[in-house]
Amino acid sequence: MTQRDGHDRRFLLLQGPHGPFFDRLGRGLRAAGAEVWRAGFNRGDESFWSGPERYAPVSCPPADWPETCAALIRRLGITDLVLYGDTRPVHAAALEVARAAGVRRHVFEEGYLRPYWVTYERDGANGNSALMNLTIPQMAAHLGGAGPDAPAPPARWGEMREHVFYGALYHALVMAPSRRYRHFRPHRGVPVSTEFALHLRRLALLPAHAAARFAAARELQWGGFAYHLVLMQLAHDANLRHHGPFAGMEAFLASVIADFAAGAPAHQRLVFKAHPLEDGRSPLPRLIRRLARAHGLCQRVHFIPGGKLAPLLDGARSAVTVNSTAGQQALWRGLPVRAFGAAVYAKPELVSDQPLAAFFADPRPPDMQAYSIFRRFLLETSQIPGGYYARRGRDQVMRHVVGMMLAEADPYTLEARPDAAAPQHFRLAG
Repeated sequence: MTQRDGHDRRFLLLQGPHGPFFDRLGRGLRAAGAEVWRAGFNRGDESFWSGPERYAPVSCPPADWPETCAALIRRLGITDLVLYGDTRPVHAAALEVARAAGVRRHVFEEGYLRPYWVTYERDGANGNSALMNLTIPQMAAHLGGAGPDAPAPPARWGEMREHVFYGALYHALVMAPSRRYRHFRPHRGVPVSTEFALHLRRLALLPAHAAARFAAARELQWGGFAYHLVLMQLAHDANLRHHGPFAGMEAFLASVIADFAAGAPAHQRLVFKAHPLEDGRSPLPRLIRRLARAHGLCQRVHFIPGGKLAPLLDGARSAVTVNSTAGQQALWRGLPVRAFGAAVYAKPELVSDQPLAAFFADPRPPDMQAYSIFRRFLLETSQIPGGYYARRGRDQVMRHVVGMMLAEADPYTLEARPDAAAPQHFRLAG
């Protein structure tokens, strides 16, 4: 990618991950010669920004935000818009304004190759990502000949405590009374006080959840059961809500349990693995027990609250999800994956399109040659090593990300390399 300094660039940062990452990013961009402003929507945004002279509080009602955003871009001469997550209402509106104004759009997300990468793209992420329209043969042509093996996914996330801590602190700051931000509305649909209480509850229950995980995992491992693993997502996950076919988590759970009852051999089990950040706002254990009882599956259905995914995947027969990025870890292990929503890895070479009952009866595995190409392509384009929440992770991200943002080319710009092989036709494994 052609790269230049930032002396003619003017960045406007909107909402970022909880914590100091966007502040650190702003300092990195300023060090490269760019001018940087932050638009803040609440006290949490303001408190994690160290440049008050470059801070623009957004105090307008939500309906007025598109007009306010357009005026802010014009007044500051903004050339680049930066945000985390492209579906929250203020970000979706800002992206539309920026497209109309010819402003570059930089979108951050959690890593597609979790747990120890972050995602950087232009214009959209997840179901709005440019990856959705790229094929495995196109990726192969871009990569050229055989390359080094991609690194294995780490067995642990590594930043969970920091993630939960900054989430609780951010929502505590947002709850502080403020006339300036009286029009702020959280994008997750529950009051900020509830978000704060849920984060505190999550911290308090960590030991209890660890004990429950140990007991459930021991039963599965010592019993020697064959099991299918359901990779659950947060009920308020934007990827689930905006890029999935189900009305909510309950509809997904009901479909999975019904099809497991219809198709899985009688000796197999079904294991629901909760998201590591599940905070209890949805009564998942009770709901799963009720659905299992309705199908006569009480002894064959298990729920595991969070924890490490790798040991469960190592013993699983397959993985089922709406569109969780954890599906990548299943694919890396060669496990059959059934994904229902729009996901960047939902390529025909990688995920099964079998009806779910048939999938449970005889799941079709991925083409591992195709997955190796897909993974290499992500690691050479949009996946940055590190994380948002711990200092060490932020240090790793900052070694790469400023140069990527100042580059003219999109991370996914396809330029076939001189050693590229002829277009390949991949078989569907199975």
